[in-house]
Amino acid sequence: MKRHLATDSQGYPLFAHCTSANVSDDKGLIELLTFNIDYFKLKPFELPKTTILLDNGYHPETLEKELLKVYPEIMSKIQFELSPKPSKASKAEKGKS
Repeated sequence: MKRHLATDSQGYPLFAHCTSANVSDDKGLIELLTFNIDYFKLKPFELPKTTILLDNGYHPETLEKELLKVYPEIMSKIQFELSPKPSKASKAEKGKS
């Protein structure tokens, strides 16, 4: 079982979704956002876009393509940002490999 969790910038949970372990991260996130699409439909256009920070296991182009099928205006309300990959030096600094 995989757990998908969306939090705000303070770490407070917004949405949660569980999938079977064989579901890709992209598909799990698409399901999470699709099940909660009304949140984005009701968000006024004049508010700043919601930034969804992703690790490097996600594919923003795939996510965008699939979400546009669900809600064509979604990209006027959200944007994806890939978090930087930690360098080997920063990992070593934390005692990780």
